[in-house]
Amino acid sequence: SERILITAENHGFAIDPATLPKGVSVTHQNLNDGTLEGIENREQKFFSVQFHPESAPGPHDAAYLFDQFISWMESRS
Repeated sequence: SERILITAENHGFAIDPATLPKGVSVTHQNLNDGTLEGIENREQKFFSVQFHPESAPGPHDAAYLFDQFISWMESRS
């Protein structure tokens, strides 16, 4: 999406992208150290991120993730 988020992470652990199972793709990557920050599986409709938005430039930078979650949950009902 060419979108950059200002976030805070806990890098006490990280997933090696080479170990992701079939159907799981990388959605977010840290530009500073290259660590994996987000994954998703569109077929099974799940995703995960390992960060939280910082208060600047705005606390709503990752609001689109909640929109995606709600959309996927509504499509399953």
